[in-house]
Amino acid sequence: MEIIKVEDVAEWFKVSKAMVYDMTNPRTRNGDLREDPLPVLRMGAAVRFNRKALEDWLERLEKRGR
Repeated sequence: MEIIKVEDVAEWFKVSKAMVYDMTNPRTRNGDLREDPLPVLRMGAAVRFNRKALEDWLERLEKRGR
């Protein structure tokens, strides 16, 4: 299992760190539930990601055409 940081995800997805944090939230900015938030590992105050879980997440989005 490869664990990566927010900075790594932001670079990989070519988005800001703030966008990565926002994508982990189960709710959107207007309060609606997000259909498939970014899978995250929270370890105390640290936010980390399992690379395989992110790859699976991207594959699900691709299959849905998003």
